[in-house]
Amino acid sequence: MRKTPKSLRLHIGLFGRTNVGKSSFLNMVSAQDVAITSSLPGTTTDVVEKTMELLPLGPVVFLDTAGLDDTSALSGPRIKKSKKVFDASDIFVLIIEPEVWGEYENLVLEEAAARETPCVIVINKIDMVYPGDGFIRTIREKTRRIILCSSIDRVNRGSYLNALKKEFIEVCPEDFFRPPPLVSDLLPAGGTAVLIVPIDLEAPKGRLILPQVQVIRDILDNDAMAIVVKEREYKQALDNLKRFPDICICDSQVVLKMVTDTPKQVECTTFSIIFSRYKGDLIETVRGVVAIETLKPGDKVLIAEACSHHPIGEDIGRVKIPRWLRQYLGMDLIIDVCAGKDYPENLNLKEYKLIIHCGGCMITRRQMLFRIQRAKEAGVPVTNYGVCISFLQGVLERVLSPFPAANEVFREEMRLREYFKTKAI
Repeated sequence: MRKTPKSLRLHIGLFGRTNVGKSSFLNMVSAQDVAITSSLPGTTTDVVEKTMELLPLGPVVFLDTAGLDDTSALSGPRIKKSKKVFDASDIFVLIIEPEVWGEYENLVLEEAAARETPCVIVINKIDMVYPGDGFIRTIREKTRRIILCSSIDRVNRGSYLNALKKEFIEVCPEDFFRPPPLVSDLLPAGGTAVLIVPIDLEAPKGRLILPQVQVIRDILDNDAMAIVVKEREYKQALDNLKRFPDICICDSQVVLKMVTDTPKQVECTTFSIIFSRYKGDLIETVRGVVAIETLKPGDKVLIAEACSHHPIGEDIGRVKIPRWLRQYLGMDLIIDVCAGKDYPENLNLKEYKLIIHCGGCMITRRQMLFRIQRAKEAGVPVTNYGVCISFLQGVLERVLSPFPAANEVFREEMRLREYFKTKAI
């Protein structure tokens, strides 16, 4: 549990005005002095992350934010960072003081409603002022999920924590308890998957990258077998098997070789396409990739990465995809790159004709779906690395064979594209 990546944890955002006791509340929940506390307003200057195991929920990460009413010299950047946590949170916890409710509290509820994210209200500092019945009735008109506590009352910590867990269990997103499958639905118990894992300069020394490890674990957890090979040994591995494997999965960079060497009766796909379904919306990324056919010279394309790894000379997002894209279209494009958990503040998505996103292994599914939604709101098609590379290599239909619904969307989009192209002529 302690080693579970942040991207697989339930994200719980703590919001409220300065000095309402957000950091004290986090310290109480974790039973540790995680965040600095003080009677001085604005003590928390940046988002504090605390990963922990919160049974029976499992691995979670609390996000302690700066006060939304911060008026200090650095209040602008702090509040911007706090608001970004809205997009990352699976559950909002709004911490308030007794008898205090106004625009800041309404803002949090509005942000939660806009994202359809559950919100639990914690009335803190009841050791100083106990809220009146009228105030509690007013809050209950907004939500029935209310907890009264004193975050410095360690004697009653257990009862406060039990009340909090009860609310979390009731509102916890269904996909946290039952996340979308990685590959467990693509092969039977006792089945075999062959995984093609190139060992290049970007592969961490002595380890595999996170998506590959997660796929292997998912296969083993579902009582199937994983055979891991490099691309040069793939054909030999198939020849050594007494029967065909149930599925073959490769790194997108060697997708052409995999398709060439894979018997037609064997389904195959890529790690990135699997993560497009697991972390985001495979149908939407398949629909978006067809927009490549509409690009014109000088159009702007955004390469979006969710992590900020140190790029190598032949980086997949910064070098290879732009090169393959220009070769496929035979024209020059303006290609920008952004990296990190959030789109940059000054980024105008409407300037772009296409967004090509990484697999998103380092962010949560909620964060990825929010990124896709932002692109849709801006009217910009969005696809992902694996879908894009397979399309440019001319093998997308083949590697969508395990996902018939996505394949049908791709065929229909291509038929429509050809139809409108013919009408234009």
